Amino acid sequence: MEHSIETVYFLENPEKNIVKFATGTQLRYEDVIKEVFGVASINDLQMMIQYNKSFQTSICNSHGISEKKITLDKIIRIASKVDMLLLKKQLMDQERTSIDEYLEANIPITRPFDTIIKLQEGIFQWDDNESSYNSVNLRA
Repeated sequence: MEHSIETVYFLENPEKNIVKFATGTQLRYEDVIKEVFGVASINDLQMMIQYNKSFQTSICNSHGISEKKITLDKIIRIASKVDMLLLKKQLMDQERTSIDEYLEANIPITRPFDTIIKLQEGIFQWDDNESSYNSVNLRA
């Protein structure tokens, strides 16, 4: 039986300055959309993009685009390796608050998602030694 590889998504609400990462499963079965955007579903989010002027303005300012270029993928998209570096920094900053400063240089972080995930650039596998996801070569 083949295992399903979980896709990781990047969610951004520039109006409230919220950035969150979530798996496809979390988007389907948890209140992640509500937590980040304050609406119940992606369908409601489309309405918010269309009719909420302050939300439109915040997206335009965040991405340097005009209102005509606003699309759902500006605020919800498959995460990239660069996005995962942002997540790693956030997780390391959280860990630093709970330990002494002299230990800050080499803080292991807990794996935030499944061992193997899908990002924009392809499939990645968690490396405990580096506390990061590394690209997997799928060629046989």
